Amino acid sequence: MTSTQTRERPAAARPQPTPPGAGAAGAPTSGVGLRSLLPHLKGHWPTLGVVALLSLATTLLTLSQPVLIRDVLTRIEADDAVGGLVGLLLAALVAAAVLTGFRDYMLQRVAEGLVLGTRRRLVARLLRLPIAEYDQRRTGDLLSRVGADTTLLRAVVTSGLFDIVTNVLMVGGSAVMMFLIDPTLFGATALGLATGVVAVVGLSRRVRGASRAAQDRVGEMTSAVERAISAVRTIRASGAEHREAQAVDDYAKGAYDAGLRIATLQALINPVTSTTVQLAFLVVLGIGGARVASGAIEVGDLVSFLLFLFTLWFPLGRALNAYSRLQTGLGALHRIEEVLTLPQESDLPDTPAAGALSVRERTGPAAGGSASAPPPPAIEFDHVAFGYAGGETVLKDVSLVVPRGTRTALVGPSGAGKSTLLSLVERFYDVTSGSVRVDGTDVRELPRPVLRHRLGYVEQSAPVLAGTVRDNLALAAPDATDEDMREVLRSVNLENVIMRAPLGLDTQVGEGGVLLSGGERQRLALARTFLAAPPIMLLDEATSNLDARNEVLMRDAIGSVTADRTLLVVAHRLSTVVDSDQIVVLERGEVVAVGRHDELADTSPLYRELAAHQLLIK
Repeated sequence: MTSTQTRERPAAARPQPTPPGAGAAGAPTSGVGLRSLLPHLKGHWPTLGVVALLSLATTLLTLSQPVLIRDVLTRIEADDAVGGLVGLLLAALVAAAVLTGFRDYMLQRVAEGLVLGTRRRLVARLLRLPIAEYDQRRTGDLLSRVGADTTLLRAVVTSGLFDIVTNVLMVGGSAVMMFLIDPTLFGATALGLATGVVAVVGLSRRVRGASRAAQDRVGEMTSAVERAISAVRTIRASGAEHREAQAVDDYAKGAYDAGLRIATLQALINPVTSTTVQLAFLVVLGIGGARVASGAIEVGDLVSFLLFLFTLWFPLGRALNAYSRLQTGLGALHRIEEVLTLPQESDLPDTPAAGALSVRERTGPAAGGSASAPPPPAIEFDHVAFGYAGGETVLKDVSLVVPRGTRTALVGPSGAGKSTLLSLVERFYDVTSGSVRVDGTDVRELPRPVLRHRLGYVEQSAPVLAGTVRDNLALAAPDATDEDMREVLRSVNLENVIMRAPLGLDTQVGEGGVLLSGGERQRLALARTFLAAPPIMLLDEATSNLDARNEVLMRDAIGSVTADRTLLVVAHRLSTVVDSDQIVVLERGEVVAVGRHDELADTSPLYRELAAHQLLIK
């Protein structure tokens, strides 16, 4: 949303930031679990299948090792040769290690692909959200979801989901082998292990909510940092560095506290797991030793059982830790899904049948009519009313015609609704009632790309993108040649400024155009629109930062570039629009007068007051 739109919006209409964890309508997004992860894994299933097979092979090789060790001990006790078994054991160890490394590499590839795909979907969604969504959300929090949250999502696949699957396979296989060796000893061991598992799972389930809260706090902190950096000159000029740093520190402290809650939960998990395995080990030694003494089992069986206990417990511990990390990743997935489920601007018209007609078809002769019928006006506002969500009405029953090939100026006090009218033409917002027509077609009946291809829009803030002059000019005209770019820079009196720089068109403009003056940024924004050469141009205070000399040059440039084009201009400096074909005076969201400068100076008290304040009339 432009600065003008923010300025014109009544305070009561300004939306409040969406609370953390709220969805598009402010309702909590619930039910985000492993099922929500499945769409993100699309395209990775073949690789995951290979990973699953490798995990199964690794599990079998690992489970074979205690059995081979038992057989080696049995043969040693019987004075039999053990060379072949030892070689087989070493082969199993090496094969398991190699397959594990290959499996982990492929799993990391899947995880990186998952993060890449999710970031692409997030960015695509963020760039297509309705403008009203940006009004309600903080930029830093959205950036945090693309960066920090997607990074945490990697853990869902690598150290979360597949760690659980592979280690559960190992646990299940070990449990079967322990049961086959001695069911009685296995029963006593399993009872103690089950108690520890229940406790760890209960603690881990609380990690997901704590993780979501921590990521929300990180998003708030990122928003605060982004706010401070974007206005660092104003902050320093105001001597407010300490206050802004304190504000960021408060959010950072919130993230710290949330992180400590996660650390506390995870710190409880480790003692529980270690205590459980120690108790299980003591149970096996005590009961197993008694059973060996009684002759119920052999020493080799007890050693094999102990090895399987560790083969079971260490994977079980890793699975439980992975479950805890999985909850952290699912907390991040919740925040990602919250954005991915938001509505986005559709390229399709609201009424496809009407939108399928081209502008030429709509402006051509009617069936059976004269081929010389005049084309419709370029822009029409027909009894338009509009109000921002949850706020007061900004525009009230505005009817206005902008004839094709003319220059129309919108003037009036701040907050009159001038910039909002331009936003309605661009379909950044849709009217509450009435209609806006471009070339005779309701803008809601046109696909947005078709509509915006016919429009050139220069915001009051004249945003310049970080990068080079060439990058900015090519934004709306990617096929423009260097000569085209130099010509348009010449038309806005910017060629000498740019071309005298060593890099010329490849000169860096800095973040937000900070390396350019305010007037240069405005001229570059105008040049960008002029280069695209749309038939209709919407200029919102496009010359407000220019000095008197450049203002005159710019008026001439606009006049030459917009010949045979339609121009709708928002202006506070009336000197820039006194020669317009028509001037529309707005006050409190209503049209109060329409005419040329001389007419309005005689007939409109409000216009006469505005002109007198700017010394245009006495």
